[in-house]
Amino acid sequence: MTPKERAELSAKAMWSDDRASGWMGLKLDNVDEGTATLSLIVEKHHTNGHGICHGGIIFTLADTAFAFACNSRNQRAVAQHNTITYLAPGQLEDRLVATAREVCLAGRNGIYDVTVRNQDGTTIAEFRGNARTVHGTFFDE
Repeated sequence: MTPKERAELSAKAMWSDDRASGWMGLKLDNVDEGTATLSLIVEKHHTNGHGICHGGIIFTLADTAFAFACNSRNQRAVAQHNTITYLAPGQLEDRLVATAREVCLAGRNGIYDVTVRNQDGTTIAEFRGNARTVHGTFFDE
């Protein structure tokens, strides 16, 4: 099995049990070993009192990309710590794309960076997540 096939099978298993992401309108666009890309079209119910995309929605998009990237090896992983810096607002009807990439994997610990951009390539947010693998896999190999 190739690393991409393993990542896709892991993502398929995760997505099938993930009720929140689909409900929020997130789309899993691509996954490979240590990477993932998710997207979201900002709709009215994603906006806050300022009329822009709620920071919690942007965080969830980035966090979910991080989750698919750090779980791409058929080894369950959870977040230990993460931070986000908001750089520009997401606007109604924007297509936000979160691209996660593995920075470092050392034993059971991983560091992942996620960039969220809009359809024009403007950086909306930068997220860093620290992951730790836990017991379990998504499928038998």
